[in-house]
Amino acid sequence: MPVNQDWEDRVTAAWAGFDEYPEERAAEFRAVIDKLVAELPEDSPLGLFERACAWDSTGHSDRAAPLYRDALARGLSEESGYKGRRAKIQLSSSLRNIGQAEEGVKLLTPELDAPSDELDDAVRACLALCLSSLGRDREGLSLVLGALAPHLPRYQRSMANYARALRED
Repeated sequence: MPVNQDWEDRVTAAWAGFDEYPEERAAEFRAVIDKLVAELPEDSPLGLFERACAWDSTGHSDRAAPLYRDALARGLSEESGYKGRRAKIQLSSSLRNIGQAEEGVKLLTPELDAPSDELDDAVRACLALCLSSLGRDREGLSLVLGALAPHLPRYQRSMANYARALRED
């Protein structure tokens, strides 16, 4: 069965109920996602992505990272640019969690120049965490301040200038 709006809606509903699964029931949640993924072709990048998200969200970055990589390698970004970008953000976070922050930096840095969307701040936040894990706190703080500045009711220019100054020093 090809992906359609009904499938997407059921995936969205499953994720909306994620908080109903406490940590000791994480396997039950992953089974819900696995059942939905089973409706897709075996090599579907969307299925790999959803499985990666389920492992990641239940505390298993080590199991999620290879699935994110596989989803991206199989064309997730071409199938859904938005989910492809999410996969890069989430893979970078998983990589940081398993001690591979440098790879996370390499994956997310090009996303700073990608077309802007609602995930821009998440890119910067995850990249900042990866940089911090590598002892590059000033760069990370610069990214976070730069992301925060447009959301402030005042001091937007000042915070943007401080962010730039941190990068330049």
